[in-house]
Amino acid sequence: MPSTPAAAAVPPSVVTSPAASAGASAGPLTVGFDLDMTLLDTRPGIKATYRALSAETGTYVDGDLVTTRLGPPLTDELRNWFPEAEVPAVAARYRELYRELAFAPTVALPGAHEAIEAVRAAGGRVAVITGKYEPNALLHLEHAALHADVLVGDLWAEGKGDALREHGATVYVGDHLGDVRGAIRAGAVAVGVATGPYTAEELLAAGADVVLADLTEFPGWLAGHLGR
Repeated sequence: MPSTPAAAAVPPSVVTSPAASAGASAGPLTVGFDLDMTLLDTRPGIKATYRALSAETGTYVDGDLVTTRLGPPLTDELRNWFPEAEVPAVAARYRELYRELAFAPTVALPGAHEAIEAVRAAGGRVAVITGKYEPNALLHLEHAALHADVLVGDLWAEGKGDALREHGATVYVGDHLGDVRGAIRAGAVAVGVATGPYTAEELLAAGADVVLADLTEFPGWLAGHLGR
């Protein structure tokens, strides 16, 4: 998505909507986070899994290209490489291989632990709402020593918004334009992090209320949001 002239001049961390600075709504604080490229850098494990899948199936998949567009459902990506009739079986095999290959090379992104701790220090709950297959998302969180009060997987864009609303999240943090759409759907403050495929300007143009360079900036933003 091209940047608008107004967005191009905006610094990496910026509030552009009254919702982002008006403080939390009444009721318990629940903050939602995306997983891939928001809390965790999953690219090395995803590349390793696609290499193994390619070797096993004989179908070439460009892992470098795939990891530039993480976010949409796995089956959407697989349709770029496999015939439609093969996608369900290939997706199931990918998820099996993922368990063997993806966790060890995955690391928490800068500020991930501190962001979750900031929510807890404010008396809040953490909801991880992700497009990743939920059993594998849970193993990722355990491997990275990240604890979520709520985990919902296999969701994308507006589907994430429905889960955010169900769990009472008033803030959603993500790196993808689809995460912004989910936050908007839920009526939550959309906090973008420029650690994924989109720039701060692109996230702002999509409707993010605030964009942070990475999660190291989140505790300070949250304190301001809560008026502390």
